[in-house]
Amino acid sequence: MYTLFFSPNACSLTSHIALAESGLPYEIKWVKFADKEQQSETYLKINPKGRVPALATDRGIITESVAILAFIAQTAPEAKLAPLDDPFLFGKMQAFNAYIASTVHVAYAHWRRGYRWADNQSSFDDMAAKAPKVFHDCFQVIEDSLLEGPYVLGETYSVADAYLYLMADWLANMKLDRADFPKVNAHYERMKQRPAVQRALAEQAAATAV
Repeated sequence: MYTLFFSPNACSLTSHIALAESGLPYEIKWVKFADKEQQSETYLKINPKGRVPALATDRGIITESVAILAFIAQTAPEAKLAPLDDPFLFGKMQAFNAYIASTVHVAYAHWRRGYRWADNQSSFDDMAAKAPKVFHDCFQVIEDSLLEGPYVLGETYSVADAYLYLMADWLANMKLDRADFPKVNAHYERMKQRPAVQRALAEQAAATAV
């Protein structure tokens, strides 16, 4: 049994979707950011970074979405969540996931969590004003160069698609229109129909309704 530590509407949803696709046995545990549980002594023993996701396995804890997604794909090869037999395609998938983690997600964080980089309100305001354009420009790169369609790697679904789905969902938070990115929008609508996406969303809603 794997345990995924998550927060709703966070990047942990990506790992949750991958678990739902994988067929692996898992449970989810809500880390309540509103109560600052991510900073609690108990959770910091699980993930000293104070972030989600964290995945508990029988060999210990794995953190970081890129690592967790690769771990799930490799642990459940029969689910075909990554091109495990093709080093080049696997590298392309990891390059996409790394771009999401290191650039796209960071652009979003500058909009909501400027306190990670600065202390003055004027700095927060400047970052919040700039971040939507940076996020938009990141999606233009994805639209023009990275999303082969219908999935990130072309005809083959992978864990990278769950990552793109989450980031595309966040476009609306910044008042950016997914319709400006036709390929991304089509991918987003396609992903919404996947049973694993619907299952993950339903499980998180049930867990946070308690």
